[in-house]
Amino acid sequence: MRIVRVANFVAPRSGGLKTALRHLGAGYEAAGHEAVLIVPGSDFSDSSTEQGRVITLPGPLVPFVGGYRVLLDRRSVSATLKRIKPDRVEISDRTTLRWLGRWARRAGVPSMMVSHESLDGLLRLFGPASGRRIGDVLNRRTAQDHDKIVCTTQWAANEFERIGMPNVTRVPLGVDLERFSPARHDPAMRARWASPDDVLLLHCGRLSPEKKPRRSLAAVEGLRALGVRAVLVVAGAGPLRNALQEEAADRGLPVRFLGHVSDPVELATLQASVDVAIAPGPVETFGLAALETLASGTPVVVSSQSALPEVVGSAGLAAGGDGPAYAAAIQEILQRPAAERRAAARAQAERFPWSASVAGFLAAHEVTTTTPAVP
Repeated sequence: MRIVRVANFVAPRSGGLKTALRHLGAGYEAAGHEAVLIVPGSDFSDSSTEQGRVITLPGPLVPFVGGYRVLLDRRSVSATLKRIKPDRVEISDRTTLRWLGRWARRAGVPSMMVSHESLDGLLRLFGPASGRRIGDVLNRRTAQDHDKIVCTTQWAANEFERIGMPNVTRVPLGVDLERFSPARHDPAMRARWASPDDVLLLHCGRLSPEKKPRRSLAAVEGLRALGVRAVLVVAGAGPLRNALQEEAADRGLPVRFLGHVSDPVELATLQASVDVAIAPGPVETFGLAALETLASGTPVVVSSQSALPEVVGSAGLAAGGDGPAYAAAIQEILQRPAAERRAAARAQAERFPWSASVAGFLAAHEVTTTTPAVP
C-alpha cells in the first residue's frame, strides 16, 4: 500500500510534527507499506530515507515564524500526486492543504486529515468573539472534505464531535522510549545550570505567542517569591526569545536561554536531568515534548486548557491562569519523593510506544500490517 503524506509548516530543524512524521513513516515502512512524504522546501528534492521517500517541492517562507515554508502551488502538488499514484493520502495541515481532501475524492483515493492543531483553541486565543461559530463552520467543512479525521487526543476530537461529525477517530502519538530515558540523568549537566540546592526547571518548546512561554517565567518568579531557589532552563527558539531574555533580565530571574538544542542526545539528557518541566501552551493537541520529558523520568506541569492533562495523567499536574498556579503545581510535585515521581513519569510515557501509534494510524487508513512494526 502506497501511503502518501503531505504536510506544511514542518520545522526546518525539529518540532513535534517533524518528529511524528518521521516515526510514522518509518513505522509504515516497517509494516510493509510504501511511505512517501511531500513537504515544502527551498527547492526540489527526492530522496530515500528511513521514513520512506521524501519529496520536497519549492514553497515560500512564511514571514516572521522562524523558517516555516508552505506548499502554495496546487498544480505542482497535484501533478506530483498524479505521478506517484497514492493508495491513501494523509494530510497534516487543516488550513492551506484542506483542498487535498477534495482532490483525493475526485481521484478515488481515500483521504485522512490529521488534526495537529485545535481551531477552537487558536480562535479562542487570537480570533473574534464569534470564534466558536466560525470554527464550527470550518471544522464541518474539513470533516466533510475528508474520509476520516484523526485526532491525537479526546480534547482535540471534541471540536469535531461537538458538531456531530461521524468520521472522527482518536489515535495518540508516541515517544521513543530508548532515546528518552531516566538513565540519561546526568549530575554534571545539571551542575552547569544549578547548584545542588536549586530546583531546576525546564521549558522545552518554541518561543511563540500561542505557546505562552511567559507563564514559565512567571512560575519561576512565583517560586522565588515563596523562597524556593528555582532556576529555569529554556530549550527552544522563536520570535519571542529576545523579548523574553530582556524580561527575565529586567526582573532578575535566573533563566538560561539555550536556543535550539540540535544534539538529540544532549536534549534527552537535559530532559532527564531537571526536576520538573513546564509545558504551558493552552492549545496543544498532544504535546510530544512533554511526553518525551515524561519518558526521561521528569514530571511535567501543563496547561489545564490544553490536551496535555490527558497525556501526562497523574505523572504531572495541570495549572490554570498565567503564573501563580504553575508555581503551586510545581511545589506540589516537589513534595513527592524524587524516585516516586520519576518512576511515575516513566510509567506514564510507556503507555505511548510508537508501535501503537503506527498500528492505530494504519487501522485508521483501513490497511493491514504485513510485517511487525518497530516501536
